[in-house]
Amino acid sequence: MVTIDEMGERKGGNLYDVVATLHVERDSQKGIIIGPQGSKLKAIGTLARKSIENIVGMQVFLQIHVKVSKEWQKDPKMLARLGFTDSLSD
Repeated sequence: MVTIDEMGERKGGNLYDVVATLHVERDSQKGIIIGPQGSKLKAIGTLARKSIENIVGMQVFLQIHVKVSKEWQKDPKMLARLGFTDSLSD
């Protein structure tokens, strides 16, 4: 799961800042996402930055943090933050 913590155009209008957190459930997943010497996270960030630049039409400064959020898939607050609701219980 990815959450966007901050985003917006930098003063001067020539750069767009995005701060994102990539949530994983276990420490082992964090290591997989980061990869050896950060290589996987760098590749993820590069692809994400290019996609965002295509959307916003300007250069993007992207910060990605990887956080262990144990059992986030079972946390109603985390799921609600993503827009998921329990429509089956209605």
